[in-house]
Amino acid sequence: KAAFINFISDEEWKSIEPVSSWFGPSSFLMSSMSALFKLSMWIRHGHGYLTENLGIPVWGSYAVFGLATLFLGMVLGLVSAALGAD
Repeated sequence: KAAFINFISDEEWKSIEPVSSWFGPSSFLMSSMSALFKLSMWIRHGHGYLTENLGIPVWGSYAVFGLATLFLGMVLGLVSAALGAD
């Protein structure tokens, strides 16, 4: 607490460079990182639901997410091929 108060009162904050716009809270990069974090939390909650509520073993939950990843990749590949076929 004392270090923070000294930081403010001694005006040490004036010597710090501002954060680049790339790393600002509303930048595309940080918004993407936020979306990935939300996705990881959704996957974590899904894993917990599968293992704790439905009683699926951990390896079964991994298999479900692995198959979902493969299926999503195939669907995105088909959509990409269909859109690129013009």
